[in-house]
Amino acid sequence: MLPKPMRLYTAGIADFERIREDGRIYVDKTELIYRLTHESSFVFLSRPRRFGKSLLCSTLKYYFQGRKDLFEGLAIAELEQDWKQHPVLHFDMSTCKYKRNIQEIIDELHNQIDYYEEKYNRTKNTGSPGTRFKNLIQGLHKDTGLKTVVILDEYDSPMLDYLHKPDLLEEVRHIMQEFYQMVKACDADEQFVFITGITKFSQLSIFSTLNNLRNISMLPQYSAICGITKNELESVFAEDISILAKRFRCSDDEMLDRLRLQYDGYHFCDGSDDIYNPYSLVNVFTDQQLNYYWFSSGTPTFLFEEMKRYNTNLLELEQLQVPSTQFDVPTEGMTSTLPLLYQSGYLTIKGYDILSNTYTLDFPNAEVKVGFMDNFLSSMMGIQNSNSQGFAGLFYRDLYNHDIEAAIKAMQAFFASIPYLDFGGKELDAITKYEAYYEVLTYVVFSIFNCRTFTQVKVARGRTDVVVFMHDAVYVMELKMRGTAQEALEQINSKDYAIPYQAEGKPIVKIGIAFSQETKTVSDWVVVNG
Repeated sequence: MLPKPMRLYTAGIADFERIREDGRIYVDKTELIYRLTHESSFVFLSRPRRFGKSLLCSTLKYYFQGRKDLFEGLAIAELEQDWKQHPVLHFDMSTCKYKRNIQEIIDELHNQIDYYEEKYNRTKNTGSPGTRFKNLIQGLHKDTGLKTVVILDEYDSPMLDYLHKPDLLEEVRHIMQEFYQMVKACDADEQFVFITGITKFSQLSIFSTLNNLRNISMLPQYSAICGITKNELESVFAEDISILAKRFRCSDDEMLDRLRLQYDGYHFCDGSDDIYNPYSLVNVFTDQQLNYYWFSSGTPTFLFEEMKRYNTNLLELEQLQVPSTQFDVPTEGMTSTLPLLYQSGYLTIKGYDILSNTYTLDFPNAEVKVGFMDNFLSSMMGIQNSNSQGFAGLFYRDLYNHDIEAAIKAMQAFFASIPYLDFGGKELDAITKYEAYYEVLTYVVFSIFNCRTFTQVKVARGRTDVVVFMHDAVYVMELKMRGTAQEALEQINSKDYAIPYQAEGKPIVKIGIAFSQETKTVSDWVVVNG
């Protein structure tokens, strides 16, 4: 009996031709691709990184090249009757990242144009990248008699590198503006234009002059054009889920629940399908591990720099209720980091109220929240190479085992190692700010393990500093910068902070904690069960 063929995944592979020729698992998006390419000619799609944008661009490239052989067995094979071989210009703008100077960006644009001039046997043109781009689009149309297809993947990569360097950003913007505006200048020579990125830059002419550009980023009919839906997961990867369930000694349904909590939860509009992160899922099935793949695939340096710049309040990032005008806005027009957090995939839509026209934003899933909080500790707290995961692991273990004394001693040592909370270099000098500082630290530590954690919780007679819901207990904490731990505990009792959580049916643990302004760590604590 022949062995069962190995299932091949697409981890790290974004080339549609290779996926199909290797027989790798492909989630069929071609029905949506057919619909999109037949109802629109100029399209923009924003999605977080590692969400399948490059594979979508590659699929479009081979479709417009008329590679019918690659699409056998897919939905589009039954829909498309006329497989024309259009000239396709597929530019990967991520190659313009991490350049040492502006000239290197210009050189990279010239290199990509050189490739296509050679590929299509055209005489090398001179001039600026934009001029050469225009000549190439128009020349290919003239040479072949078929309109040119233009695909610009990760169009915003060059700008994101310089987001917190305004002078250099303006230079990069000018270069890219001259290049991208040719898309509008050549619209009579273009069959289809597809542009992807993470963010929106309004002042680039690609948005200000290409007035027929259709933004499908928040359209429900295209919400699943990237990513993996629940139905796709359960049908395409049914065998893989069973294999993984055996690996973790649980049922298939239990495995689905774990995958949902870890990697599901993205919504890109009201009425969107639940979308799983494809990069994480494919790596899970490849490695047979439930790791934090998406966050570890890239450090969001630019995001944390912008959080410092705008003094972002970490405690306000969950269950945010805002109109779309506050998060779906161009990068240059933002007055907070909310647009970057949403467009980059750290926050997603969790609800919509039609009467007030407001959206609820929150972290998509445990993978994103845990990774974000862990990186927050090192990037925003002034700690280099911190052992935050190691500390948090011990802290969580002690709480799980109800060893509160050991947990607070671990907290005491860890807090003492942190110099200050750095929001744009401003130390928190005011005493009231220091209490908020420790609220943030406590919130982050629990969030690393995806515990439900709330700060400044309103109750009938005041505000509880920190409330944590764990698997078998509710922790009600009061923090004091001036005063004793006993006074903090008495405040919990006198203001009935614990009463609202009696309905949870779990033991309630009251903790009063005092902090020292001099040592910037825990100085005393009192713990009472019940």
